[in-house]
Amino acid sequence: MTRPDPRLPRRVLFGSALAALAAAPAPAQTSWIERLSSLTAQANQGTVGIMAGGVDGTYIRIAADLMNVLDEGDRMRVVAMLGRGSVQNLRDIVLLRGIDIGIVQSDVLAYAKREGLLPGIDRLVQYITKLYDEEIHLLAREEVRSVRDLAGKTVNVDVRGSGTAMTASLVFAALGVDVRIANDPQDLALTKLRNGEIAGMVYVAGKPARLFVGIPPGSGLRFVPIPATPALLETYLPSVLAAADYPNLIAPGGEVETIAVGAVMAVYAWQPGTERYRKVARFVHAFTRRFDEFLRPPRHPKWREVNLAAQVPGWTRFDPGPPSAQ
Repeated sequence: MTRPDPRLPRRVLFGSALAALAAAPAPAQTSWIERLSSLTAQANQGTVGIMAGGVDGTYIRIAADLMNVLDEGDRMRVVAMLGRGSVQNLRDIVLLRGIDIGIVQSDVLAYAKREGLLPGIDRLVQYITKLYDEEIHLLAREEVRSVRDLAGKTVNVDVRGSGTAMTASLVFAALGVDVRIANDPQDLALTKLRNGEIAGMVYVAGKPARLFVGIPPGSGLRFVPIPATPALLETYLPSVLAAADYPNLIAPGGEVETIAVGAVMAVYAWQPGTERYRKVARFVHAFTRRFDEFLRPPRHPKWREVNLAAQVPGWTRFDPGPPSAQ
């Protein structure tokens, strides 16, 4: 084999190597490109992206259960992603590539239509199933005894665009209580609340919310009752937070009145016959067929509240067609 002349400049040697590569037969290069393209297509043909919620919320734990139960590799790949709340999740379902499904609050569609957030939103988004009810947690300093005690004080409602921020605005308006709104992430808000920098915080999550479970006894914090007024009952359901849910914050045998909003597994309204429709349809059939697996530990206890036949007012249900068609 002839060695390169060491006296030649390096860029000349490099240029010669490139020229030799360009002149070499292409089949080997074409082969691995085709193979990679084939693997890419195979990996994506069964992938469904699910936009969930923040790291401390119930949504991401539900999405993780969906991933752990339904993921079968290339045939059915379920990718769970952290989201920024119901309003943003709704936008992501419509606008982001790779997002087919999102977990949102049931009141978000009416809110989006009222606010004109996305044109034709009621035709672009449907639902797979109602999941469960999420309780509205209003945590405050110990001296706050009622919602009206928060008038004029700073209350955190999570980041802008979140489901909690949306619901908090509707609830405070319905109760006629004017508060100063803060939009910090919930973990930071809890620190500020414990330090006395804010008076309260609102968090919409299925009980028991992990964010509050670790609060020690004697923290100086308490849940504030939210009365189920006739105006609120037009949209929300009556509920309670019990000592069994939060033993460090509620006295034994005690309950705190609150309200709840439904969580919905929403989906983009793909047209039948399209590739994305077929992906979602396969997901829905697998979810229905294996639903019993979600009812057993270690899955989230909220799965036991799910009624697959429940209707969601104002929403259109996604029709996956017969399993044999997929």
